[in-house]
Amino acid sequence: MNKLLRKFNAKNSLLKGVLVLFLIPYLLNFVGCSGCIYSFTGASVPPHLKSIAIPFADDRSGAGEPMLRELITQKLTDKFIQDNSLRIADRSTANAILETVITGLQDAPAVLVSGETVETRRITISVQVVYRDLVQRKTIFEKQFSNYGDYSVGGGTDSRNASITLAIDRITEDILLDTVSGW
Repeated sequence: MNKLLRKFNAKNSLLKGVLVLFLIPYLLNFVGCSGCIYSFTGASVPPHLKSIAIPFADDRSGAGEPMLRELITQKLTDKFIQDNSLRIADRSTANAILETVITGLQDAPAVLVSGETVETRRITISVQVVYRDLVQRKTIFEKQFSNYGDYSVGGGTDSRNASITLAIDRITEDILLDTVSGW
């Protein structure tokens, strides 16, 4: 009886080992991992659009904010790369183009305390976007996007720059979602 139990346990151990070796990688492959990036937003992009050109944003805000056009262009490009719905391409080979014009950057009081002391300010960035289908030669949309980031007055330029970065992150996310899901 003991021999039979040991044989059963040995076979069971072997079976468990085989299951572990094959089942765990299989599950990890289909369940996913926290470091992986998956996107399901591009399901509605027309099949003939495979790539997009994102030229440098034009800054007509008059704000004189250094590197604003570069920051918006880079963040928008990064969002499209992460989303993976449309491949980034040069204008000459792209199926679509996303042209952006920064129309405003407003820095205004957001929170007042005890009397009229400003505690928090709000940076609001506005961008005009034209999304064109270069294959069918038509404008898909022309929209105004606006978003914001708040900062503490006592935080100095680092705090203000962080609010600009937040506003850019929010506005580029809005643009991406409208571009790949707004069909």
